[in-house]
Amino acid sequence: MHGYWSSTLLHLSAIAAPSLLLGLVAGPAAGLALGCVGLMLLVAMHVYFLGRLRTWLDAPRLETLPEGSSIWENAFSGLYRAARSERRERDDITNMLQRFRDATNVLPVGIVLLDATQRVEWCNLSAAQHFALDVERDRGISLTHLVRQPEFTAYLAQSDPHEPVLLHPVHRPGDSLSIQLIPFAKDSRLLISHDITRIERIETMRRDFIANVSHELRTPLTVINGFLELLTQDAPDDPREATRYQTTMLEQSRRMMRLVEDLLTLSRLEVGDRPAIEEVVDMQQLVGTLADEARGLSGGAHRFELDVAGGKLKGSTDELRSAFGNLISNAIRYTPAGGIITVRWRAQSERGVFSVHDTGIGIAAEHIPRLTERFYRVDRSRSRETGGTGLGLAIVKHVLLRHQAVLRIESEFGKSSTFSAEFPPARVIGA
Repeated sequence: MHGYWSSTLLHLSAIAAPSLLLGLVAGPAAGLALGCVGLMLLVAMHVYFLGRLRTWLDAPRLETLPEGSSIWENAFSGLYRAARSERRERDDITNMLQRFRDATNVLPVGIVLLDATQRVEWCNLSAAQHFALDVERDRGISLTHLVRQPEFTAYLAQSDPHEPVLLHPVHRPGDSLSIQLIPFAKDSRLLISHDITRIERIETMRRDFIANVSHELRTPLTVINGFLELLTQDAPDDPREATRYQTTMLEQSRRMMRLVEDLLTLSRLEVGDRPAIEEVVDMQQLVGTLADEARGLSGGAHRFELDVAGGKLKGSTDELRSAFGNLISNAIRYTPAGGIITVRWRAQSERGVFSVHDTGIGIAAEHIPRLTERFYRVDRSRSRETGGTGLGLAIVKHVLLRHQAVLRIESEFGKSSTFSAEFPPARVIGA
């Protein structure tokens, strides 16, 4: 302010002094005329710079800020400093907002900002995926017009919803979302969404697992209990009848033992608290041992062919033996008498492949994706008759995961099946 008044007095003095001097020499009229001309020039200068200032204010940019003289130089310098400070603050806010958006976009939780009329103001990437939204295209549109599900509309219509609700998005069949509305600022609300599909599936698997274990154990226990009651209440006179009772109970107890052993094995593999033992497994010797066991299990009902071509495998002997043994025993169970079971091992530079091919009953295509689920059976009655526990392929899957291998299944219903375990090059020795 002090600079402004000093500059103004200096300008007025520059006009008044010559005017007074001319008035003394040439008369008052000449001095007054000179003063008026000076004032007009001063006013014109101010009008000029005011015009430039007005033009700049219509599109204020630091690069186009005009230059001035005298008091306008000070004014423009002050505006430059203020504009630069404002730009710096705006850039800081923009950067913070961008960082906030980047942070919310990596969150697995969906966030939708709604106004008082349920219109979308903003959403993060997870919410866009959960509700099939586009933050630019759908801004300002009512969310109930974008997600057309009666239960969703009813939930948004509640004035003060407290509990989250479960939603199954139409555009994502099989998925489950937990959604909840939270009041935010004045007349705004946040819609929070969590994808709980995996949790729901795990819970379903847990319930199915408990139900299946209970069912699998109940059957042999019922048989054993029934025969024990017969033996206790009315022992058979015929020794052969008593022997049949005892044989049946022994078979059922062994079935329960196999089930418990498989459950313990699967539990140990799923927990994975111990790393896989790194041994050098002689595949020719292992396949020979498995073939001998398979012949005993088959009882001469099947023909076995072995095709083992060099190389060894790095991994746990016990776990690999369990996995390969399950593949071979499955082939025996589902191949009619007289069928051929071929066991192969190939060690190549790209990978190592252990495979079991059978000429059995085959598997329909719709069953193949679920074969490694616990207790999943294509034919339940046949599996139980042949002594299967329904956990074999689940054990195979987890053993292969611990060895960075994958299980591939090829089958033609009514003809044949091939189960192949493919190992990475790092586990193949001497290919």
